[in-house]
Amino acid sequence: MVLEATMIAIDNSEYMRNGDYVTNRYEAQLTATEFIFQNKVNSNPENTVGLLAYGGNGPQVLATLTTDFGKILSGAHETKIFGENHFSSGIQVAALALKHRQNKVQSQRIIVFVGSPISESEKDLEKLAKKMKKNNVAIDIINFGEEAVNTSKLEKFISIINNHDNSHLVTVPAGPRLLYEVIASSPILVEGGFEGESNDFGVGSFGPDGDIVDPNMDPDLALALRLSLEEEKARQEREAQDKNKAEASGEKPESSEGSSKPNGKDDPKNEDTEMKDN
Repeated sequence: MVLEATMIAIDNSEYMRNGDYVTNRYEAQLTATEFIFQNKVNSNPENTVGLLAYGGNGPQVLATLTTDFGKILSGAHETKIFGENHFSSGIQVAALALKHRQNKVQSQRIIVFVGSPISESEKDLEKLAKKMKKNNVAIDIINFGEEAVNTSKLEKFISIINNHDNSHLVTVPAGPRLLYEVIASSPILVEGGFEGESNDFGVGSFGPDGDIVDPNMDPDLALALRLSLEEEKARQEREAQDKNKAEASGEKPESSEGSSKPNGKDDPKNEDTEMKDN
């Protein structure tokens, strides 16, 4: 497994209050952050992970590179949801944190959650991508919530920075699957890319038995994920059956429990919200 130092950049802008992902964009992102952290440190005991928030008034390093998830949580508790995202400066600060890693043998990677509109122009993003590529920094982007606005820009960004398939863009529309479930089977966490037919999320499918194709995953985490996937599959099957029955009787099918919540970005709350433990 590759020896890496990874900075996870989370979006703590006002858009993260939206409830179109369970339970909202912010909480979905935090659950995925923990999942990514555990995957990285379990895959190689010498891997390190740090955390940065790039919303609010500007980027802030919440936890320097570590193998202790408690430090990640401690730093996360200090973050509040407000302001706009600062995509370019966030990546540059994350790259600076990677530059000061203790083990220079580690390759450098930034994983960025983008859940709000990116204000930078394509020209500015092109310059940033070239700079990161020159400095041997790989970047994975999880594009969710505002994919209609951001996808085109991010696709071009990744096409420039990508070097021998070391950087990836995973676009996750709101839907029945949890954010971390899609990430789990994406090239971001599956070493050497991943096989399988593409699905509605723009990434490959799960294995034939619904397993996550990652032999290095923590067994308890893998079991929990499999159970979650099985429950979701059963829910979808029940929903399809109810829909077919309703159509046959001429009635309108009711929405099943667990479907995505309506977008709340037009009516954001004003109070600050602190991160919660997962």
